[in-house]
Amino acid sequence: MARAVVIGGGVGGLTAGVALRRKGWDVTVLERVPQIEPVGSGLAIAANALKALDSLDLGDRIRGLATAEGPFGLRRSNGSWLTHTTEAAAGDRYGDSVVVMLRATLMEVLMDALGRDRLRLDTAVSGADAEKGVVRTAAGDLDADLVVAADGIHSATRRALFPEHPGPAYSGVTAWRALVPRGGLAIPRSESWGRGTVFGIHPLAGDVVYVYATDVLPAGTVYADERAELLRRFGDWHEPIPALLAAADPARIIRNDIYSYAEPLPAYHQGRVALVGDAAHAMTPNLGQGACQAIEDGVVLAHLAGGDLAAYSAARRERTMKIVRRSMTLCRMTMLRNPLAVRLRDLGLSAAARLSPDLMLRSMDEMLRWRPPAEPGR
Repeated sequence: MARAVVIGGGVGGLTAGVALRRKGWDVTVLERVPQIEPVGSGLAIAANALKALDSLDLGDRIRGLATAEGPFGLRRSNGSWLTHTTEAAAGDRYGDSVVVMLRATLMEVLMDALGRDRLRLDTAVSGADAEKGVVRTAAGDLDADLVVAADGIHSATRRALFPEHPGPAYSGVTAWRALVPRGGLAIPRSESWGRGTVFGIHPLAGDVVYVYATDVLPAGTVYADERAELLRRFGDWHEPIPALLAAADPARIIRNDIYSYAEPLPAYHQGRVALVGDAAHAMTPNLGQGACQAIEDGVVLAHLAGGDLAAYSAARRERTMKIVRRSMTLCRMTMLRNPLAVRLRDLGLSAAARLSPDLMLRSMDEMLRWRPPAEPGR
């Protein structure tokens, strides 16, 4: 039986592990933390990723967590719509809309599908030999026919394979994320744009609301009270933003500077090692495709594994880099601060939506109409 060792137990690594096991591989997933904690916030699973999860018989479990109804789209800070669509319209066009869920819930689904005995915690990887397929750990070396490097945006494996690559670059934007109790609030799913600022709202299952915000700040900026900073920036925006911030637990607000790969890797493989997820193509979160592309990676890699990994690079590199670039373009649009530039941006978005009401969806066609590779006989 062919053996795969996966470095990293995040979304991409676990998906790759599940997909490879379904193909008959003996899989071990190595994760450096001693315990998988239910930390993090929300993430989006769009139509393309749901179809990838269907190929692993997991799609319907995720769809069962969908809660959003009514219109969704982009708003101004006063609450007026720039462009919007509906869940029904998205479902008609793509066969699915998008499920926004707790990252921890997705991790539980993937770990169950993998098999907890396949996950080796508290195991740090010190190196990988791409030619021999050897993964080195303090507990000993592991031999593999395939090594899956899913060790994140600061991937040590990527640095070792491609030392000339500059690595992730700061986008210029920092992000706050939080999970807030819904209470009795009416929660429209939306993302609102201001002058260099963004605030997103997504209701989740279990009476929880996932909120996120971004602003243009120097990398490494730190505030003693992050909620106070959010209230200062967004406290006069449209409801329910001020009410959600007032209900947020200051101790549970997550803050991260946003990095992405401005320069693409020359390949997503070398020797017996394949890179997936942020290790291969870290992107800004503006399209909500980070986890989705990691899921796609895992499914495509398992389909092609056992052959020349150049086919994996060919299948994934062009697609993912288009999405990286498009996400960064949106990021730059949200970073505009000049009042005239912001007004022209907003007028352009609203005018385009009036001229072509389905523009918001049509602009996503190439990304969301992706389907996983077909199996023989299916």
